[in-house]
Amino acid sequence: MEISVLKTLEYHKIRVMLADKCSSIMGRELAENLIPSSELSEVEERIAETKEAREILDAMSSIPLGGIRDIRTLLKRAEIGSILAPDELVAVASTLYASRRMKNFFMDMPVALTILLSYAEKINVLRNVENFIENIVNEQGQIRDDASVELLHVRREIRLSQSRIKDKLDGILRSSEYQKYFQDALVTVRNERYVIPIKQEYRNHFPGIIHDQSASGATVFVEPMAVVILNNEIKQLTSAEKNEIERILRSATEQIANVAETIYLNCDMLANIDFAFAKAKLSLTMQATMPIISNKGYVNLRQARHPLIEAGVVVPIDIFIGKDFNTLLITGPNTGGKTVTLKTLGLFALMTQAGLYLPVQNGSEIAIFNNIFADIGDEQSIEQSLSTFSAHMTNLVRILNQITSEDLVLIDEIGAGTDPDEGAALAMSILEHLLNIGVKTIATTHYSELKTFAYSRQGIENASVEFDIHTLRPTYRLLIGVPGSSNAFAISKRLGLSDHIIEQASQFIDKDHAEFETVLNALEEQKIAYDKLHEEVIQQEQTLNVLREKLATEESILAEKKHKILTKAQEEAESLLRKTRRETEEIITELKAQFTVKNSSSIRQGIFDKSRKRLRENLEDLNNESEEDNPLPIATANILTPGMQVYVTTLKQNGTVVSIGTNEVIVQLGIMKMNVAIGDCRLVKEKAPIKKNNKDKNRDKNFMKIQEVARQIDIRGMMVEEAEYALGKYIDDAIVAGLTTVLVIHGKGTGALRKGVRTYLKNHHYVRDISIGELNEGGDGVTVVQL
Repeated sequence: MEISVLKTLEYHKIRVMLADKCSSIMGRELAENLIPSSELSEVEERIAETKEAREILDAMSSIPLGGIRDIRTLLKRAEIGSILAPDELVAVASTLYASRRMKNFFMDMPVALTILLSYAEKINVLRNVENFIENIVNEQGQIRDDASVELLHVRREIRLSQSRIKDKLDGILRSSEYQKYFQDALVTVRNERYVIPIKQEYRNHFPGIIHDQSASGATVFVEPMAVVILNNEIKQLTSAEKNEIERILRSATEQIANVAETIYLNCDMLANIDFAFAKAKLSLTMQATMPIISNKGYVNLRQARHPLIEAGVVVPIDIFIGKDFNTLLITGPNTGGKTVTLKTLGLFALMTQAGLYLPVQNGSEIAIFNNIFADIGDEQSIEQSLSTFSAHMTNLVRILNQITSEDLVLIDEIGAGTDPDEGAALAMSILEHLLNIGVKTIATTHYSELKTFAYSRQGIENASVEFDIHTLRPTYRLLIGVPGSSNAFAISKRLGLSDHIIEQASQFIDKDHAEFETVLNALEEQKIAYDKLHEEVIQQEQTLNVLREKLATEESILAEKKHKILTKAQEEAESLLRKTRRETEEIITELKAQFTVKNSSSIRQGIFDKSRKRLRENLEDLNNESEEDNPLPIATANILTPGMQVYVTTLKQNGTVVSIGTNEVIVQLGIMKMNVAIGDCRLVKEKAPIKKNNKDKNRDKNFMKIQEVARQIDIRGMMVEEAEYALGKYIDDAIVAGLTTVLVIHGKGTGALRKGVRTYLKNHHYVRDISIGELNEGGDGVTVVQL
């Protein structure tokens, strides 16, 4: 890949954007040195790496990329025997910690990976070295007191000596005998020794050693004789401390040097991972998608947006080449859109071959090129005394001597800078040569002759950048298949040039040329109208797809609600059966309690038989009501009225009629309203209300309460006393409801509620056993109670 083309297509700006997304210096270096590759296997691996990182970013909220430091220089120093400073050890420990955290991150990754996982597997966790450094240096880069037994002892002695010195000096400063000698009643340090500032005139009256004097000479700093010996002790202890720290640092450096090669490898893997996530972050910033690599040399970029143009300004364009034609000739006025098209395709080819996503619509396709050649911009050189034409031609000669069928050639203003007839002839010859080689070529021109040339050659396609003559501004939309027009007369007229001059100018051009321009304008208008209709069709199709998805979602929701209603109805029926059975047992128990031994067996037996018969009749009535084929009258439109109760056979539910249509009625089923065919409705007979005495009402309330007892109770957030009261009532209800196993949800938290609840349950007379919940039930945050 030619280095000059990277500058021409502004690829270096993409590398800067990529480098800014890196979290480490080492990852940034990889981004700044990223060169596109022409090897298909390497490009596919690069894109696959970006794809894996993008999938992780989409699935995970954060990536542990912090703490990665560039310690390669430190490792080299450690290998040659240099002692690392405490802050340098902190940098090494930070990188080791980042390595360990990154490896653990990938080991628990839910996304299927290959490339990034191989990086993580090569990372070696050096926990012993990491712990050794953490035990001797704190996060601020200071040696810990307990880094060694000797250092702890020395620093303790230093603090004791300093304390004794301060006590001595405080006594001297408070002494009335020396008050007049002091310049300031304070203690300071000179030459690492504690001294007191003394007035110059009393220097001979205060016993001690002079270490310094002020700039004015009015003050001398004297070390009192009383603390000289103590200062000497501190000096010796400080020297011992320094020697011990040096020994500790040398030991840590030697451990790092012994595993330097492993740490180098970790740094390389961390840099690769950081670089991969930088590519993924850049794709999110650009709203880019993964390009499809074409093995047949096709390029089909849909809604391509140049990444260096602001998102609110850039106009998406469609570029395709390589399938029906290998040469694309863009004509039209000099509006800037043609050059942007060249640079967009060239830059996207470079980005793809660098392993980056492209800001295009999903499903866009691009080929891998062996080389990319670009002749774009004004190449006039004063130093070489070359004109614009000469400079362009020199560049084209160099390109033509190197190209193969696997290359991409981008030429801006081909044949420009010389006589129009000769320039157009040279341009056609060059394009013919490129077409014969089979190289993918996109060229721009002003020459009208090239438009006809493109029509007459198989493999060359005309294109233009749309221009609005009403606003005199380009729309920057690329129109492939329609040649551009200069629109010189229309533009001049819009700018105010008189009609007389324009008419006279039109007489100077050839009749054929004028007719050709007229045909081109007609074609361009038709193309614009077609594109507009095409966009409307696409929008309608998108709207239709959204409606289809919405209907499918609503259908799914209705089916789910239907299932819930049927399930709830079945549960209510079963609950009603259980209630009736419990009522049976309760009546029999009451009857037994009412009769004493004195009652004759025949009387008791008669009463029991009568009760059983009544209960059996109740059960039969209940079963008859729950039958699916209940013979109800068929509803008709002239019989139904709003508010009437009906039975919907398709849903097996009773509902209330809300409104009536020709063939359908809207029925209220619980919280839902549904359209139901009239033929699916049955009339429900009104039942006379049954009077119940107070005892029956209380019994019904009790049974209703019993059937509503849940299998679990949530007491999170309660105090222990509140929880015990709530549990007592809940266990009573559960026992009456016939539950044998219940769940108590108390959460984990500090453990106080869990401990209090379990103590209460162990001593409860209805509790047989308790145990910790399963993982799917909540683990230690749930207690399973056997009643």
